[in-house]
Amino acid sequence: MVKRVVISLGGFYFDDAARIKRIAAALDELAESSSRGLGLYVVTGGGVLARQCISIARELGANEAVCDYIGIAITRVNARLLISALRNAYPEPFYDYDEVAAVRTVEDGKIAVMGGVTPGYTTDAVSALLAEYINADLLLNVTTVDGVYEADPRKYPGARKYDRITPGELVRLTAREELKAGSRIIIDPFAAKIIERSRIRTIVLDGSNPRDIIDAVVHGRHHGTEIG
Repeated sequence: MVKRVVISLGGFYFDDAARIKRIAAALDELAESSSRGLGLYVVTGGGVLARQCISIARELGANEAVCDYIGIAITRVNARLLISALRNAYPEPFYDYDEVAAVRTVEDGKIAVMGGVTPGYTTDAVSALLAEYINADLLLNVTTVDGVYEADPRKYPGARKYDRITPGELVRLTAREELKAGSRIIIDPFAAKIIERSRIRTIVLDGSNPRDIIDAVVHGRHHGTEIG
């Protein structure tokens, strides 16, 4: 049985209030599974707003570190938006791994929410590091693509999808990608390395239907890619 799960929540959820409400309802339902001993930790991505702000910053001459900090700020705004929609969340987003590891999500029946932490990597890497730090049983990467492909399926419609992939294969795939502020790669190379070294069970899935998150966590059913 899954005891602790970290969810990397794609920034696409934060484009409008209706989407935030839908994902919040699913997460609240999961949190109410705390009677079965489930601890839930959510890391929010930046989405369209972060990319827009980063693009403006680049036009103004900002370097990549500054752009990263702008992206981090937006992820933390999104964390606050999600908390506003949740019934069972801690009232403030967390800003570092020590803080979030110290909270008692199972005992309190609450969801711990955080955004970005450090320049140089995406919130996928934050999620992987958090999962490693708290010894999570499952890392769920919820995105707009239904799994890991050999190439970006949005650019290459014929790309092959992996139902299952080893952490080493994931590292080799992500090493091809360019990592910079606002990146839209499925899993960033740093996150892949963390998954490889810690052997965290990881699932990448399409989050357009939030019920699929519940199925993956509670019932172990999904149509994404399993890494492990």
